[in-house]
Amino acid sequence: MAAAVILGAGVPAGLNDSKKLSAKRRAVLDKSIRGTCLWAVAVVEPKEIDRVNIFQATMVAMTRCVRDLAMQLACDPHEVLIDGNQTPERRCEEWRWPARAIVGGDGIEPAISAASIIAKEWRDRMMIEAAAAHPHYGWERNKGYGTAEHMAALREHGPTALHRRSFAPVAQAALL
Repeated sequence: MAAAVILGAGVPAGLNDSKKLSAKRRAVLDKSIRGTCLWAVAVVEPKEIDRVNIFQATMVAMTRCVRDLAMQLACDPHEVLIDGNQTPERRCEEWRWPARAIVGGDGIEPAISAASIIAKEWRDRMMIEAAAAHPHYGWERNKGYGTAEHMAALREHGPTALHRRSFAPVAQAALL
């Protein structure tokens, strides 16, 4: 999951790393960002993640959402700011924009903060929706992270199509 954001004139106050915000504050900011900014989200499905690996899937997701945002703009961005220490440049064939990696960028660069909020909220909504179809895993609470509850359900019920086969507990269960 990745998101890209171009901040609008009315930048919401209080942007920060999505992990440092309460769920309530994140939801308010998500709505405000999506209402006042240009944004795009890209999701890489579990089978593709298993095929290319989690790092490459992240690079692919970034490429897709920046491509979609560039299409909304009808022009290419001058520079793409990316949270972390690596960019998709030379890692994804489709990547064609100048980029700058910023370690801890989701806590210091407002556009990256906004993207982290949208991506987190989008993913959480996806997991809550998936929980309705797969109630044993507690995804409405743990959002798919490897909590004790999730691991116990995985051992008891096995993986779903939404589980990455490369996720260590799933891979280990397949060996049993």
